[in-house]
Amino acid sequence: MSSVWPSLFLSLLAAVISALLVWYLTHRWRDNTRQQCEKLLFYTKKEAEISSREILNEAQVKIDKKWSELERRQDRFEIERERDREEIDKDRRRLKQLREELEERRNKLQAGEESVYQREEALRKTAQQYRRRMEEAAGLSADEVKKALRDEVAAQCRGELRHLRRSLLEKSEKEVRREAKRLLVSTMQRLSTQPLHDITATLVPIPGDEMKGRIIGREGRNIKCFEAVTGVTLMIDESPGTVLISSFDPVRREVARVGLEYLIEDGRIHPSSIEEYVARAQSEIESDIVRYGDEAVDELKLGGVHAEVLHLLGKLKYRYAFTQNVLDHSVEVAFLCSMLASELGVDPLPAKRAGLFHDIGKAIDHEYEGSHATVGGDFLRRYGEDPVVVNAVAAHHEEVEAETIYAGIVMVADTLSAVRPGVRNETQSAYIERLERLETLAGKVEGVREVYALQAGREIRVLVEPSEVTDERASEIAKELRHEIENNLQYPSTIKITVIREQRYNETAK
Repeated sequence: MSSVWPSLFLSLLAAVISALLVWYLTHRWRDNTRQQCEKLLFYTKKEAEISSREILNEAQVKIDKKWSELERRQDRFEIERERDREEIDKDRRRLKQLREELEERRNKLQAGEESVYQREEALRKTAQQYRRRMEEAAGLSADEVKKALRDEVAAQCRGELRHLRRSLLEKSEKEVRREAKRLLVSTMQRLSTQPLHDITATLVPIPGDEMKGRIIGREGRNIKCFEAVTGVTLMIDESPGTVLISSFDPVRREVARVGLEYLIEDGRIHPSSIEEYVARAQSEIESDIVRYGDEAVDELKLGGVHAEVLHLLGKLKYRYAFTQNVLDHSVEVAFLCSMLASELGVDPLPAKRAGLFHDIGKAIDHEYEGSHATVGGDFLRRYGEDPVVVNAVAAHHEEVEAETIYAGIVMVADTLSAVRPGVRNETQSAYIERLERLETLAGKVEGVREVYALQAGREIRVLVEPSEVTDERASEIAKELRHEIENNLQYPSTIKITVIREQRYNETAK
């Protein structure tokens, strides 16, 4: 029994020592683990702070960049608005000056008309007295005197009549030349070549001359790439704040304009960005073309139009005849055809379709030979259009024999839409320039005192010095002016020339 207690004591002591050792090792492992977790948590917080700081910095940089871009855009808008305001003020001052000049001319003309009326009354009385004296001196009746004077005037005017006959023939030739020029312009708009007139050019504003150098690029690589991608000619000269895009194809010109505006807005101009933005502009213009065609068809409530026909119809939105948009003109002709057909008691639907499609050939490329009327008819026939509509389109310029009444309806509606007042006006600058040239040309004649162009340039009144110009010379001045105007000016219709020689005698009784 005494030998068992020591063994039991030793076992218990060993168990206690083992428990203490296990507790110590466990406590130490837990402390080490806690220190490692705290260290890991500390480093994780540091990395999170650094990452958040970097993200905040990047966001601040982007915000600053966007803010700077918005400020630049705002400054550009302010500059453009100020420039537009200055142009509007300038136009207002010019219009005010023109209004004052017109009022002054109106007052002078009223005074001149009154004096002319008084002069005519005096001449009429003098003529009556002269006729009575001639009858008394010659012993002839009034009818005999009239016959003798009529024979004498006829003999004097034979040469003038020959000249008038010749001038009428020349006028017919001028009308033929004018129609030929119209056909040439219509044909050239289907062909992309070197342009020579402002109807083939588009001005694009730029923020400054420094942008011109970026558009040109090193050794001209940017401008060459732009012209190769768009198929237009980009003209950059010394004109401030603008560059000019030239092409006979208005769709290409519009694509180039939109693409160039994107490049200018971005500011980074190089061959890859040029191709990217031009492709984007082409996509937008194609979408607009389809939308314009759909809108025209929806406005007229037509159905069953082929997609290719709609595409060509939308292209007409970018073409102009003088100042008249061709698509708007086509829609207007369609409405007129529908109304005329209804008045004549025939089906208005084919007339409406023929009116809408009558100028579709103007949007067809130059690979198709023929006039726009015949080419348009062939195109519509290819895409399954009604033969009545095809013939009306092809015959609306009398190049193909008209087979139905619809061709005549389209001819009449086309003429009505083209010649109604105000639809194809010339620009204000061209109108003022023509009046100034007319007055300047008449003012160069010796003895002319004042010149007034009236009725939008269809009449010109010339006041001469009565002390320097006789009645015979006044008649010669009228003929000279007619020759000068016919040889040196281009003008619509006719111009009436009136030469006024007025002489006044004043005395004061005391």
